[in-house]
Amino acid sequence: MKPYIIFTGGHHNSALEVAKILRKEGYRIIWIGHKFTAHGEKSLSAEYQEITNNGIKFLELKTGKFYKEINLMEWLKIIFGFFQSFLYLLSYRPAIIFSSGGYLSVPVVIAGWALRIPSITHEQTVISGWANKAITPFVKRILLTHASSLPNFPEGKSEVVGLPIRKELFNTKYTKKFDPKLIYITCGKQGSHLINQAVFPIIPKLVEKFTVIHQTGSSTLTKDLERARRIKDKLGKYKTRYVHAPYFFAEEAATYIRSASIIVSRSGAHTVYELMVLGKKAILIPISWVSHNEQYLNAQLAEREIGSSILEERDLSPDSLYQAIIELAKKPVKKASVKLVTNAADKIAQIIRQSI
Repeated sequence: MKPYIIFTGGHHNSALEVAKILRKEGYRIIWIGHKFTAHGEKSLSAEYQEITNNGIKFLELKTGKFYKEINLMEWLKIIFGFFQSFLYLLSYRPAIIFSSGGYLSVPVVIAGWALRIPSITHEQTVISGWANKAITPFVKRILLTHASSLPNFPEGKSEVVGLPIRKELFNTKYTKKFDPKLIYITCGKQGSHLINQAVFPIIPKLVEKFTVIHQTGSSTLTKDLERARRIKDKLGKYKTRYVHAPYFFAEEAATYIRSASIIVSRSGAHTVYELMVLGKKAILIPISWVSHNEQYLNAQLAEREIGSSILEERDLSPDSLYQAIIELAKKPVKKASVKLVTNAADKIAQIIRQSI
């Protein structure tokens, strides 16, 4: 029987592609992640739903984040996260840990190092996330999406491999013709209340010109899903042009990304890479508070390579978003000039095999 491999980190979409390959080969995959969308939420995270839907065992890790200011409660959660990580690793004794960055990976990787379980991590951004910088001394290899990340990590154990992409994105059967043209609004695993607030007032105007697919997120605190339902009910003859859901999985998401004329999105590393591979026109709204301003740097890369528009949070309003959509609709599609790796999942799976 082949050994256990632990997967953990903040970018489940790309890591899942690697896990699928190894699972088919008989490796036993255990996933350590977030079960709920946020602290205090009752709605299940997209990560939990997608991982368990693929038949992979999921273990919830309750840990805290490091903040610039001292937060006693978060420090207590971090300590608990380390104890919980030790317990999981001692229970399953994996051959290796694969991390995809994010604060969740820190206690798991360091606990693995203490137990002499090797780790490999993958950095998705154009620079380097704080979590991957923190675990650098404790990992065996560091795999990078972009060459621009190389100066941030030790030369001896760093390698550019690209970013694993869902295979559905390359399948033409997931391309669908929409009449009128499709705008796909997708804002990460949890959606974005901030962006939803700018989107909702302009839905009645948008559906006069476009079909709108809107991923709202599933937060029970913001109640955005309920608001989307109320708006849809008032659209009259245009009602069928507005489709909303908390999250779109696998084939459905691939269909909307491939078929969209315009995409409105955050500028996470995974999203930007997919947009560049497919050459999709997008309005990118970077999260303003993320580490090292990485989302803005991702958005700049997309702006330079495929002509995406950047709309910063401070400038975001219903009017500015509507105007950005109308202006981008007039512009031609631009393909990326850089050659992007599209077989990264196979590359990473091979590196994991060799490291066991």
